[in-house]
Parts: sequence; C-alpha cells; structure tokens
Amino acid sequence: MNDHPVIARIHLNPHHRAVHRDLRDATQMHRTVMRMVPDGLGDSPRHQAGLLYRLEETDTSSTLLVQSAHLDPALLPPGYGHTEVKSLAPMFAALRKGLTVRYRIVLNPVKRERLPLDQKEKRGRIVPLSGVDADQWWSRRATDAGLHLHVLTPTHLAPARPRDQRAAPMRHSLLRYDGTATVTDAEALTQAILNGIGRGKPYGAGLLSLAPANVP
Repeated sequence: MNDHPVIARIHLNPHHRAVHRDLRDATQMHRTVMRMVPDGLGDSPRHQAGLLYRLEETDTSSTLLVQSAHLDPALLPPGYGHTEVKSLAPMFAALRKGLTVRYRIVLNPVKRERLPLDQKEKRGRIVPLSGVDADQWWSRRATDAGLHLHVLTPTHLAPARPRDQRAAPMRHSLLRYDGTATVTDAEALTQAILNGIGRGKPYGAGLLSLAPANVP
C-alpha cells in the first residue's frame, strides 16, 4: 500500500487469456484493475482508492495505465503483463502556474437531455457528445481543472461496453484528447488529476496525464 499516488504502466501480454477477455469486455477490465486495490475500502472502493485507468492500444501492443494511492500490481493474474511503477510525487511538486505541459486524457463527454416542461419531474437521458460539442465540453472541464488549452486533438475510440451484445453500444462513448496547455491553477489541477474528470471512470475514462511540453 502506498502513501502517495503512483502510476503503473502495464505492458499487456498479448498471449494471456485474461488479457484477451478484458480487451473484449469493459466490465471484466474494470474487475481486473480493481484486483490491485486492497479490500475493506467500503461501498465505493474505486473512489476510495483514487483508482483511474486508461487503455492505450497500437497496432502491435496494448498498455494499461493505472493510477491509485493504493496499488499492488502483484495481485494481477500471473503473466498478465510487465509492470513499471513510478511515484507521481515529483510531477505534483513541479506543477505551478504558467507551466506549459503536454496532456492526454480519455473522456466520456455527455450531457443530460432536456425534457419538455410537462416532464420536469423526470430526468432526461444521458446523451454522448461529439464534434464541436465534445471539444467545447472538454475545454470547459479543462478550464475548471486549472488548464488553459492551446491545442486539443480528438481521437475517436471504440465505445466501452460489456461483451453482452444487448448492451447499448454508445453507453460509454470515449474520446481521447491530446494537446498542449498552460497551468492556470496548480491546486485545481492537482485535484483533477487525483479525482479524474467526467463520467465513465470505471470504464477507462478520466485519467489525465501530463508531461513537460519541452520533452519530446
């Protein structure tokens, strides 16, 4: 168990049966990631552990990034992947107003559907956003998180959903944003990194990664 948040980079074993299962099924991936946090964290163990994760896939490999204050990668299935762990303390110490950073985040941009006045006692559906609406949603969230965006480049990802084909395919729509930004509020940014941004955190959304903008 760690006193400070860490980030684990897990290079997934493409030949492992559990890896194949998790890459097909967002619910199974969530369960596997949760194996790394201790028991006894109450009714909201993911929140209590500060656990966030993001899957990064290329044509040749899959890497799982997992962030938490309480993380034990040894609890993953044997042979699941090669893991590298580092503390986030140096990054938090470096955050300051005016710092220019590169960022990456996977988000689930949504809004709640507005209903007619005669249905004001009901709640509208959660509707996924795309295009300019999604870009504006991220820009607003970034501002609240202490970042002034310079560049935001969206990449559409496959929606996260259970393997059950009856599940709505857009239940957890995902967009990845990459770009550069300037820190405007280091304290707000620290909290955004620790808590994640937006919905869909159990399905691989919300983890904000930063790096100095001058590092290639």
